[in-house]
Amino acid sequence: MNLKQLEAFVEVAEGGSFSRAAKNLYLTQPTISAHVAALEKELEVRLFVRNTKEVSLSAEGQTLYKYASQMIDLEKRIEEEFGERRKLGRQCITIAASTIPSQYLLPRIMTRFNEKYPGEQIKLLEADSARVVNQVVEHMVDIGFTGTVLEKKHCKYIPFYRDELVIITPNTEEYRERRKAPEDISWLLKEPVIMREEGSGTRKEAEKQLRAVGVRPEQMNVIANIENQETIKESVCRGMGVSILSKLAAIDKIEDSSVLEFGIPGADRGRNINVVYNKNNQLSVSAERFLKVVQEVYPKNGAGSDNK
Repeated sequence: MNLKQLEAFVEVAEGGSFSRAAKNLYLTQPTISAHVAALEKELEVRLFVRNTKEVSLSAEGQTLYKYASQMIDLEKRIEEEFGERRKLGRQCITIAASTIPSQYLLPRIMTRFNEKYPGEQIKLLEADSARVVNQVVEHMVDIGFTGTVLEKKHCKYIPFYRDELVIITPNTEEYRERRKAPEDISWLLKEPVIMREEGSGTRKEAEKQLRAVGVRPEQMNVIANIENQETIKESVCRGMGVSILSKLAAIDKIEDSSVLEFGIPGADRGRNINVVYNKNNQLSVSAERFLKVVQEVYPKNGAGSDNK
């Protein structure tokens, strides 16, 4: 037996659920089941009594729990007393994030993480959503943050923030008149449009939401593909064209009336900003801590889990 098996057993015992244990340990449910099965096989006992509604400890399970919980507690005390970082230097968690979460959400999360774990270091890599997910898949980073869900094997997405995409235009009389009919955005097909770069989660979600209301992105007059959002906003302010951005990114220009904001009809619920990790890769203690801080900082913004 090993500590990972005992940790899985203790989580199931305390939570009364294999699925809850998997969520708490950031593992898949089959992995939790395999750990418990390995213990039962080695000890030649049945550790849990299972029925359709709950999981409870057998008599043998209660005996094992008494010792296993002590071992897990002792392991935690050892980690706290000595700490891996004292042997290997300060621990570093590597994060890949697309533009929106990197610039507008992660600063608050990282500040809280630093307050709680001042001995930890963070390495943040900014990339488009496609590259973020690929780095997670290839084990190049511990966790990622992305504004869209890409169908990639072994990735688990946890939505934690609801973001809204908006169309922004110059603040001119022409566009002020168009705000009188907010449900009609067919005029977008006649406008010069500045888009985010290929691979951007904002762009992918914008194209998806536009198609849903009958505006085909391939018919738009895209005059520029720009990565930097500040450049896009300034270009819109100067009358170069219109754009579709995250409201988080555009809010400063909207509030000072430099640009006008148009919602995308039928997209009131917005899109999810997700944290993503490779569910086949054992998360480090630092990564688990960071995920918990994400949930502390944004406890009510998520919309359930997406597993891919």
